[in-house]
Amino acid sequence: MLGKFITFEGGEGCGKSTQIRLLQAALERYGKRVLLTREPGGTPLNERLRPLIKEELEDPPVDKCELLLFLAARAQLVEKVIRPRLEAGEWVICDRFGDSTLAYQGYGRGMDLATVGELNRFACGTLKPDLTLLLDLPLEVANARRRARETGTGTVADRIELAGGGFHERIRNGFLELQRREPERIRLIDASGAPEEVFARVWKSISPIV
Repeated sequence: MLGKFITFEGGEGCGKSTQIRLLQAALERYGKRVLLTREPGGTPLNERLRPLIKEELEDPPVDKCELLLFLAARAQLVEKVIRPRLEAGEWVICDRFGDSTLAYQGYGRGMDLATVGELNRFACGTLKPDLTLLLDLPLEVANARRRARETGTGTVADRIELAGGGFHERIRNGFLELQRREPERIRLIDASGAPEEVFARVWKSISPIV
């Protein structure tokens, strides 16, 4: 029996990491075997690619290069990790997947959506999430959360997080448009409030397939 493939999407500071951990714990209480992974990342090769994509460098990738690096990492993750684990009956929860490429590089960077979508399908093959949870917050709330996280952890924003507010507003609008196109797969989750309140909304969306 195949496992389930669940993805979390949303802009910066929406709380994906917290909700992913809460969902893993809940599913394991139901006896599910759960793998957490992320994009870009999840394999030794991809973890080496991650800083090349996200960090401020002397030679940052141009938009087309950024797109292709994300897609290269996704192809590796799909074939090396996600497909084998699903075939073994595990549940795979991924922090970002193909919808992020459409939102960030398509809507955010202004690249042709049809081209981005076709390249994404090439990287993923036939694989699509069984369910995608889109955590949504107003931009000012998400920015405040991100700054608080950086202060609390001593981290700094990466190259993509530091892009202008117009970029991130286009991303949010792009995610919402994707959700309107595929409401059965992409479930819109109000990410405001305490983590436990948000998780109650997440669980309401996912419990029918558990």
